Amino acid sequence: MRTDSFWSDVGTVLWKEWRELFNPRKGGAGRSGWLSMALSVAVFGIFLPLQTGRAWVESPQMLVYWAWVPLFLVSGVVADAFAGERERHTLETLLASQLPDTAILLGKVAAAISYGCLLTFAGLAVGAVTVSVAHGRGRLLFYPPLVALAGVVLCALGAGLAASAGVLISLRAPTVRQAAQTLSIGTMLLVFVPIFGVQALPASTKAALAVRLSTLDPRVALVLALLALATLDAALLAAARLRFQRAKLAVE
Repeated sequence: MRTDSFWSDVGTVLWKEWRELFNPRKGGAGRSGWLSMALSVAVFGIFLPLQTGRAWVESPQMLVYWAWVPLFLVSGVVADAFAGERERHTLETLLASQLPDTAILLGKVAAAISYGCLLTFAGLAVGAVTVSVAHGRGRLLFYPPLVALAGVVLCALGAGLAASAGVLISLRAPTVRQAAQTLSIGTMLLVFVPIFGVQALPASTKAALAVRLSTLDPRVALVLALLALATLDAALLAAARLRFQRAKLAVE
């Protein structure tokens, strides 16, 4: 397989997904999709920055948003990846094409990731302008270079986590609704299990954990978080590739 041809096939699937994303006739969201995007940018670019103030661009703790926002955004669209094709009876046509299995899978994952990242970057850019207007006193406030770089990586990995998990679920889900429900449950477990798990720990254990975290170098913590997300993304993507079996999908 020629490398340039393979990536051209990935681009073909990526472009197909973007064209269909806002085309109601092909299962897309149409005008509601644009309204949803505008609402997302308004919330993460205006409302939350106004509530947070200068810390929105100055505090490294805001890096959490760079990972959480794309995960949330991608979860809203990736359930359609294969379940939507199955509902619209277009999956057979896609599988009958000469596109390699890996190119189809990566194209759909890349479309979901690019959607989440572009919306996140738009919201964060608008957020910087919002904070500058409200609190900059005539100066443009922006994210420190290292924070912005770490945020871009976190954004890609957060979007990749939702995209890989969503595609994996969508491969076998009979409907988009079921895929979305399963993905929502998984996202809730990912967020709330650690929170309630920590709260359930004995007071002495929580105190010891707090001391350990307070002495941990933030840069080390960031690197560990990036490695953990990258590993999880790769594992989910590999599982989706193993589960993508054209012959089985064609008869389901």
